[in-house]
Parts: sequence; C-alpha cells; structure tokens
Amino acid sequence: MATARATFAAGCFWHVEEMFRQIPGVTDVRSGYSGGDSKDPTYEDVCTGATGHAESVMVTYDEDAVGYGRLLEAFWSGHDPTTPNRQGPDVGTQYRSAIFFHTPEQEAAARRSADELARSGRLRAPIVTQILPASEFYEAEEYHQQYIRKARGR
Repeated sequence: MATARATFAAGCFWHVEEMFRQIPGVTDVRSGYSGGDSKDPTYEDVCTGATGHAESVMVTYDEDAVGYGRLLEAFWSGHDPTTPNRQGPDVGTQYRSAIFFHTPEQEAAARRSADELARSGRLRAPIVTQILPASEFYEAEEYHQQYIRKARGR
C-alpha cells in the first residue's frame, strides 16, 4: 500500500472530515488546524480568527486505491470555493477554503483542477481557494475527531 497525505480546509472540519471518510481508499481523516502562525493552537484560539489557522483535515489515503484527483473532486464539490472566509453560517478566516499541498505533484494537480473548475462555467463567482504549501498540522482536540459519527451514535 502506497500511503500519502493530503490536507484541505473547507469550512467547519466536522463536515469535511465525514465527507472524506466516505471515499474508498481513504484510510484515516483527522480534524485539526493548519495554515497559521500560532504553535499548538486550541479550538478556542482558532475560533478567535487571530491565529491564522484554518479548520482543516489531514487525509491519509492509499494511492493504489484512490488518486489525489478524486480527493480534489470531493473537495471542490463539498463546499463553496467562491466565498472568502465563509462556509454557510460559519464566518471568519478559520473557515476559508484552502488546499495545503505536500508535494509538487499535489500542487500542480490542485492548480490544474482549480483552473478547470473556473473555466467550466459551473460557478457564479471566482474561486478564492488558497493553494499553499502544507505547514504544521495540529490535531484538534479529541472531542472534534469523528464528531458527526459520535453525534449520531456510531
């Protein structure tokens, strides 16, 4: 098994985590914080919007079973990439849309997919998704991990 990692931010991490868990070939998804300057941030810190971190998910996947392109498809379809610092009722820089790439190949694929989506005519506004090098990923508190499944009693 060829294991790889991908990191995405697309609003509240609870929904994003559950979305990626549904994809065959994804072996783990962890909610956390990335893209900011603060070391070891807490949920309360990130909620202030002052840390620079976005609520993110770290996706571990089997490259032999699912390609990065499939993860990008889920990312683009799972949120609105045209709303700056907002997803639905969640507003603030911590809810921004971002792809944090781990390799040059991921960067190229992310940029290519963003360009293709922008040219497709499916969106009513320009894409505001940041495409940035992956930085330190800080896992969220345990009560945030698999939050939707816990809430449903699974």
